[in-house]
Parts: sequence; C-alpha cells; structure tokens
Amino acid sequence: QLQFVESGGGLVQPGGSLRLSCAASGFIVDYYAVGWFRQAPGKEREGVSCISGNGGSTTYADSVKGRFTISRSNAKNTVFLQMNSLEPEDTAIYYCATAAGYFCSDAERWDHWGQGTQVTVSS
Repeated sequence: QLQFVESGGGLVQPGGSLRLSCAASGFIVDYYAVGWFRQAPGKEREGVSCISGNGGSTTYADSVKGRFTISRSNAKNTVFLQMNSLEPEDTAIYYCATAAGYFCSDAERWDHWGQGTQVTVSS
C-alpha cells in the first residue's frame, strides 16, 4: 500500500509537547518533499510545515514558528514533527502527505495521505 501512517498524537495540557511520526509504507520518501497538515472541527485543512527531500529546507506556518520543528530520516523512511509549547488552538487531526516533487514549492498536488493522528490540547 502506498500511504503514510501517522502516530504520536494524544491529550496534552497547554505548554506541553508531543512528537508526531509519519512513516511511509510501500514507497521510498527520499524523492519527495513531505508536508504536515492539520484540520480542526468545522475548519478547512491548513498547512503546518514542510521539509524538502534531503531535509535541506523547511517551511512553517506563522502560527507554529518557533514552537514546531520538522525533521526526517530517509534511512528510516520517516518524517517527524516535534511540537513544543502547545496551545489549545493546536487541537486538530494532523496528517502528512507528499508534495508533487523534491521541493516544498512543488505544492500543486499532495498525495499519499495517511489516516491522521488526533492532537488535543486542553487543561
């Protein structure tokens, strides 16, 4: 199966941390930029972060800059999202997907969507 499997979500208090994993199944991620997205109830999906095929460049939404860090291990066929200083507004289902090419600017189409992992930030 050509897809991602997201994991690592859970319930955390404001100010806490989580590390999400995005593991590729049935394909090699080396040649794709990979993005993290999130969708809260009643809201449209939004981009959170992206990392190029070799990890040489990254992008972040303004709302998460300084708090989230994206990384990848092509040897493990996995992309990570370290989330620190979590806020209630970060509550959403988090998904990962491949870009159309090697760079985050290849954003015309995203593919290989996983099932998502729930992140809930609440006291």
